[in-house]
Amino acid sequence: MTAHLKKAELHCHIEGATPPELALRQARKYGVDTSAIIRDGAYVWEDFTSFVKCYDAVASLFRTEGDYALLAEAYLTELAEAGTIYSEIIVSPDHGNTIGLGADAYLEGLAAGMEAAGAKTGIESRMLITGIRHLGPESVVRTAEYAAMRRHPLVTGFNLAGEERLHSVAEFARAFDVVRDAGLGLTIHAGELSGAFSVRDALDHVRPSRISHGVRAIEDPDLVKRLADEGVVLDVCPGSNISLQVFPDFASHPLRPLYDAGVRVTLNSDDPPFFHTSLAQEYEIAAHVMGFGDSEIDRMTRTAIEAAFVDEPTRERLLKALHM
Repeated sequence: MTAHLKKAELHCHIEGATPPELALRQARKYGVDTSAIIRDGAYVWEDFTSFVKCYDAVASLFRTEGDYALLAEAYLTELAEAGTIYSEIIVSPDHGNTIGLGADAYLEGLAAGMEAAGAKTGIESRMLITGIRHLGPESVVRTAEYAAMRRHPLVTGFNLAGEERLHSVAEFARAFDVVRDAGLGLTIHAGELSGAFSVRDALDHVRPSRISHGVRAIEDPDLVKRLADEGVVLDVCPGSNISLQVFPDFASHPLRPLYDAGVRVTLNSDDPPFFHTSLAQEYEIAAHVMGFGDSEIDRMTRTAIEAAFVDEPTRERLLKALHM
């Protein structure tokens, strides 16, 4: 059991953290038929494309600041109950605009939920604004400009998510320059649906301190060595990778080889209920399926806090809390 271990998470999409029962409550509130996306209390999808459709349908059930406050508070409270001391949630102002709520109100709702969870449980949390790759480079530049101007204290990083097989990383370099100049932490989805080349492109064109996923770097030994040498952190999501068939099973998942090669890795849940997982379960998988010992898992949690997009006093406080 890993229940006694403190935990930290750097990679979770907040709409993707919606428990099916909360989605059903929201659907009743708005009179939405969910029979196509929820069956027998579980989300229904078959491949990455249908997963994205299901995800978007669930996201559409959150429409007000209060809805988003409820979602953030529910997820962070669940994390805290599992021993989590820090969480970064990936958020999409584009979605706030799409539903007519507006980006500012969307973030304010999430922040209210984060603050409520923090007051109740002590969990520390931050937001990473994400650009959506399949909306194209110009859309992502606009999102980056919004992130750069948005001086909310809980917004500390920028990510690029979405369909990894569309557009080259180089097309998004300008967006990342905008947020880098604004002092935000940088991470980017790569090395999940696309191979090792996408991780190399991310390193060359974006120069992030972290990569969301990055696991297919294992296909290129020179790239694995580069990741280790440069200290780039991979936010690894084993349960997600197996659900989306990036790897056929946990036995063939590269978390252990990457760790043993000296790559800095962390444990994350990505879109937990969609992949029938949770952060607590990812820790269990690391221990009981992948054979990591407590000290090795603690090292991954420490890596997450060292790589977190927080100010140094907060980081020091979290590192102390890790060993209390």
